[in-house]
Amino acid sequence: MIPLDLSLSDVPGLPVHAARLLGKEGVKTAADVVWHLPFRHEDRRQMQALAFQAGLQPACHHVLVTKTGTKFFGGRSGVFEAVVQHATGLLGQQLTLKWWNMPFMSRVLAEGQELIVYGVIKDTKGRLSMAHPEYEIIKGGADDDAEQIHTGRITPMYRLRGSITQKALRVAAWHVLQALPDAFVEDLLPTPSAEGEFAGMSRAKALKEVHFPTSTEGLEQAKRYLALEEFYGYQLRVARRKRQVIESGGRRQTGTGELLKDFFNELPFQLTAAQLRCLEEIHKDMASGNPMNRLLHGDVGSGKTVVAFAAMLRAVESGRQAVLMAPTQILAEQHARNARKWLEPLGLRVALRTGSKREDGDDLELMRGKNSTGKAEIVIGTHALLHDMELMHNTGIVVIDEQHKFGVAQRAKLIRKGDTPDVLVMTATPIPRTLTLTIYGDLEVSTIDQRPRDGVKIITKVRPKTKLKEAAKFLREQIEEGRQGYIVYALIDESDKLEAGAATKGHEEWSKLLAPCEVGLLHGRMSAEEKEDVMKRFRAGKLDALVSTTVIEVGIDVPNATVMFIHDAGRFGLAQLHQLRGRIGRGAHTSYCVLFVDDKDEENRQRLAIMEETSDGFQIAEEDLRRRGPGDVLGNAQSGQAPLLFGELLADTRLVRLARQLAERTLDEDPLLRRPALAAFRGEEVMAEKAQAMMQ
Repeated sequence: MIPLDLSLSDVPGLPVHAARLLGKEGVKTAADVVWHLPFRHEDRRQMQALAFQAGLQPACHHVLVTKTGTKFFGGRSGVFEAVVQHATGLLGQQLTLKWWNMPFMSRVLAEGQELIVYGVIKDTKGRLSMAHPEYEIIKGGADDDAEQIHTGRITPMYRLRGSITQKALRVAAWHVLQALPDAFVEDLLPTPSAEGEFAGMSRAKALKEVHFPTSTEGLEQAKRYLALEEFYGYQLRVARRKRQVIESGGRRQTGTGELLKDFFNELPFQLTAAQLRCLEEIHKDMASGNPMNRLLHGDVGSGKTVVAFAAMLRAVESGRQAVLMAPTQILAEQHARNARKWLEPLGLRVALRTGSKREDGDDLELMRGKNSTGKAEIVIGTHALLHDMELMHNTGIVVIDEQHKFGVAQRAKLIRKGDTPDVLVMTATPIPRTLTLTIYGDLEVSTIDQRPRDGVKIITKVRPKTKLKEAAKFLREQIEEGRQGYIVYALIDESDKLEAGAATKGHEEWSKLLAPCEVGLLHGRMSAEEKEDVMKRFRAGKLDALVSTTVIEVGIDVPNATVMFIHDAGRFGLAQLHQLRGRIGRGAHTSYCVLFVDDKDEENRQRLAIMEETSDGFQIAEEDLRRRGPGDVLGNAQSGQAPLLFGELLADTRLVRLARQLAERTLDEDPLLRRPALAAFRGEEVMAEKAQAMMQ
């Protein structure tokens, strides 16, 4: 029996060369191997008893080596070949195994050996071959008596790094797990022997089963157990954070209602029932005396900004300041324009603070608002607000827009500057219920699930990218009618590694296709001043079309833009495409979104079909979660942790709810997390903040 911190070089049975190879890539201890979990498995239990047959799917065969040799093709390049037949001699049929530029294989395989091989068989002019197959020597080699590790079983497949190979990792995992005791690691879950689905399961047993499954059912149960454990860790963090916020104490913010009344009277539209319901939930929190910590989310165009401004007015009515932080200068400036249009007529001062210097005066004058003295009641800015101690004072509410763009530590730093203010975070990315339970478990959730009745129709179509001339003709017709369009690319510059169009090259092409129309260019490497100038010109109608990267994904509001072309749409997630599509359809005219894909890319055509069928962001988000997993929504920036290993199971609401119940019970019974297995969760907020500070 071995400890988890044992060096791989001391693991019984593990070949020295394998330990040395893994060590070079940072895999040095038994623990490193145990926690390097497979990302998928291949079922190699079924031996093909029939003749070798070419196909698209991998096949597993028990074979006998009848001939070996190496063919050279000039210089040192060559291919090692092993001719094999079925071990039973079935039909005398032959198959050639090939390894390119791997001359050492001549010292590994020899005539007379029996192998288990796994791979795709190809037919080249009547000759069957299998390139770089997975193999295992079962007779006639040094490992005659070894159990089958690579084939003849449900086989683990690992994500590789550096020069590590699947076989090296698999061999290491096998020997490490064979040498470990049954209970080699302490259970994290408070009830490791829970009744029902997880009866008799433990952390150690689940880890062994995931690496080398004994059955399909056992593998599924082990994955679900480890997923529950992982979700429990997330829930423990967010539930603890929520309790700490409540314990920190807050101030009641009730207000007089006069500013809100004047605000609603000045609006050129009425709030929807969903907006009013969410605003009531927010105001109830603000009046409670406990610090509000609420998420406001809704589909594109559902009216979150108006609700946020109404919440900010409640704080101002209570004699306190309101702050709104946006992830980009473009979005912050847009919020400031709207705030000045809607709130300055009420007698309020609106200040804008971004990282760029302004030509029209110093920051102090900007802070005070136009023609006024003292501090502004409404402060809007980017992350530059985090570094401006003088600007914020007596803050009653902090609104954080597109909150997934900020780290937890950044959010906490802004909140601490405001003397325990109420916090409203909002996002235009509709979030599936299981993700709100997992990521935003420390927040109460308000959902604007209703769009304004006069919403403009957006027609979406998936088209092959060979149709660019037709697309250019259509966009030109729209421009002639006085409209504008966006043309979106995944990359800024062309790349040798990625097969995708680029904005800089696309700008040249579209400038020619649409000449003499004015075509602008916008991307993330431009300076803040350059971006601002381009957006001013586009907003003013001086640019007919705008070629851009996804920098326009969030918050850009140009009502006259009615066309959006998205190149290489298959490279984007559905939720992101929906966000991009939300930049059009913001005016009075029918709008059009075209998703361009490769002509033969049938898989993405089918995946993107839902974009043609619905404009419901919540339905699209659920589909995106099902197909792609949580993706960026659960990235390091938001969670402060590594991405989930079992994120695909987030769609299982029951599992997520169980994790939440276990986390709440843990905090009830052990609020200081004294149980040894929970040591890693103590003081994580401080650690996350330090890590975030180092990255800035």
